[in-house]
Amino acid sequence: MSLVRTTLPASEPIILEEAKLHLRDTHPAEDALITKLIKAARMDCEHKLQRTLITSGWTLKLNSFSDLDYLPMPNLLSVVSVSYFDSDNVLQVINSADYRVSGVGSYGYLTPVESWPAVYKRHESVSIVYTAGYGAADDVPEPIKQWILLAIGDMYMSRERSSDRPVVTQHFADSLLEPYKVWA
Repeated sequence: MSLVRTTLPASEPIILEEAKLHLRDTHPAEDALITKLIKAARMDCEHKLQRTLITSGWTLKLNSFSDLDYLPMPNLLSVVSVSYFDSDNVLQVINSADYRVSGVGSYGYLTPVESWPAVYKRHESVSIVYTAGYGAADDVPEPIKQWILLAIGDMYMSRERSSDRPVVTQHFADSLLEPYKVWA
């Protein structure tokens, strides 16, 4: 199984002005650094949650349909296509009427109307292209945004590799994410 993000989010859940206000930074000299910290914090948050924050495209590749449990990195917004290499090793695209999509807005699942077709025995013979995320930045839950702001603050204040004492205790900050974490 492999999972690749095929389109990046159009924006970040936190804009530069929000981060600067949180950091009490009024100088444009740090804008490039703060912008990078916003992206790094969002990426770390998505990794911790195993969840997509802002609408993004994903491609999941599997060796067979039997490997399909659910679509990682929810919230599922839409399935774009399902394709596979048939028994003659020819790429085929499955008509969307031949499978059902469930869990839109949550964990995504695909089930065949009849049965999944036979696939050629090869590595990554099945490919599912889909979009996932909460939507736009305004749709991201506030506790997640607060965690991102706290992470930005920690990285901004402590620019070494690691810190013995984070500015905000990690137990509190990480507890903001608990209700949104995917426990797969």
